[in-house]
Amino acid sequence: MKKGLVQVYTGNGKGKTTAALGLALRAVGHGLKVLMIQFMKGNAQYGELESAKKLAPYLIIKRVGRETFVSKSHPDPKDLQSAQEGFGMAKKAIRNKEYNIVILDEINLAVDYGLIPITEILHLIDSKPEEIELILTGRNVKREILEKADLVTEMVDRKHYYDKGVPAREGIEI
Repeated sequence: MKKGLVQVYTGNGKGKTTAALGLALRAVGHGLKVLMIQFMKGNAQYGELESAKKLAPYLIIKRVGRETFVSKSHPDPKDLQSAQEGFGMAKKAIRNKEYNIVILDEINLAVDYGLIPITEILHLIDSKPEEIELILTGRNVKREILEKADLVTEMVDRKHYYDKGVPAREGIEI
């Protein structure tokens, strides 16, 4: 890619990670290399982890964080450490130009929870090599990130079957 942009997928609706994975699948079809680092995903065994194994080395997914949910008001020091380690992986991959596209899945939520300072995200955006596409997903994105992004897509929750008690389904949500 000659000119990589910054994309943000946010909002309360379903589909932020799915949109990023769709972009990754398209990129892999063109021979591009994609790194997705997943922050704060809990313990579910998401299907994309198995799919990525089949698409390696073109699509690599790394999960960071503990297999539990993070407390927004009192994050565990282990959660802070994991988020920083994941963000360090992202910075290194971008600095070394190892991938054409870097997806930081749920990074907006990690910032909202105070696991990663917004100043570090803004610096990453400003310092990324021109040819790398950067995708940031997650709800509660900060205004400063929105202002720097080249594309912002907001998923809006108008109706959801969760509200009727339908649990997350294998192959659809996980």
